[in-house]
Formats: sequence, C-alpha cells, structure tokens
Amino acid sequence: MKLGKRTLVLLGVYAGAMALVEAAVVVYLRRLYYPDDPLAVFPMRIWPMRDLLLELGREAATVAMILAVALLSVRGPVRRTAAFLFVFGVWDLCYYLWLKAALGWPVSWTEWDILFLIPWPWLAPWVAPAAAALLFVLWGAPILAREEETAVPRRAWALAVAGLGLMLASFLAPALPLFGDPAALAAYVPGRFPWWLYLPGATLLAAGLVAGRPGAGEARTPGR
Repeated sequence: MKLGKRTLVLLGVYAGAMALVEAAVVVYLRRLYYPDDPLAVFPMRIWPMRDLLLELGREAATVAMILAVALLSVRGPVRRTAAFLFVFGVWDLCYYLWLKAALGWPVSWTEWDILFLIPWPWLAPWVAPAAAALLFVLWGAPILAREEETAVPRRAWALAVAGLGLMLASFLAPALPLFGDPAALAAYVPGRFPWWLYLPGATLLAAGLVAGRPGAGEARTPGR
C-alpha cells in the first residue's frame, strides 16, 4: 500500500476509535444527567461548575488531539489541513454512528444536538454538522491519498473560510440570546434553526473545497 493511502487508512482508524471514546462519554453523561430519558437533551440540564469545567477541558483536549495527529502524520500546510479536516470529519460522522448503535440516538433527521460548549453552546440539528463533516472527508481524503503537496488557490481558501464562518454563526446563533442567563438556558427548547445562515455557508464551503480539490489549482499559478 502506498504511503499516502496507508496514512489515510490509519487516520480513519484513529478517528473512528476516537469517536467511539467520545460517544461512550456522551452516553454516560446522558444517563447521568438525563436518567428519565437519555434520548432527550432539551431543556438543557445545568451542570455543577466543576463538571462543566471538566467538560470544557475535554472538548479542548479533543481538538488538540486531532490537531496533534494531523501535524504528526503528514508534512506541508495543505496536507496537514486536509489531515485535520479528514480526521475531524470521520470522527464526527462515526460519533453519530456510534451513538445510534449504543443509544438509539438520533431518533430523527431533525433531532437537535449540543455540538460544543466553547465559548457558549453550539446548537443545531445533527445533520448540519454531519453534512459539514462529510464535505471535510470528501476534500481531505484525495489530498491525503497523494504523497505530494497540493496547490490550493487563495480564492478557494477564502470561499471555504467564509462558508465556515457562516456555518459557525448558524451554530452559535440559537443560544446567543441566552448567554449569561443560566435560568433561560435551562428552560430553552430549540425552535427554528437559522438555515438562512447555514445553507449559504455550506454552499460557500463546498465551492471552496471544490476549487481547492487536487488538480484544480495545478493548471494555474498558485494563489491566483
């Protein structure tokens, strides 16, 4: 097996195993904080500060682990970016697969999830981050399968970053009015998701990833 493909397989195994660890922790947390119904996470339960700080540390550690393995596995800024996004994407997709197998959740395509807690809760139907994760995998895999660095035009980076910004805003927006109000957060039940922010963001991200795919920038001068 060529080095690029072997790296791709090993990173996929790492991400899938890491996702199982993440899913197991979430299953334990749901059974601890939602003993009456581990499938329902809204309204959100308010955690003791010690547990919340530990959870924030775990989330930061998860990102650090993905970043560290991306930096160690390949060379070159584009390949390292691809490794980070590929591992993140496989991890996120496998996380939902493991949760479905272990807990029977999500129960529907529109089920809301708590994606992240830094700097405040990221909230969205689970298909929204899963779609972004799939885009990461589809872009990162062919770049990692190649053993040479891929030239990505600046235009592609700009489109992708703008798209990610809009998608991030859509995840942060639902809980933003509740920031600093634990009582309101504890009573919050998601209503409408800002698809008007998410969908343009996903479109820009996809356009950027397509423009930055292997071979797309090789026929022109890099950066143009």
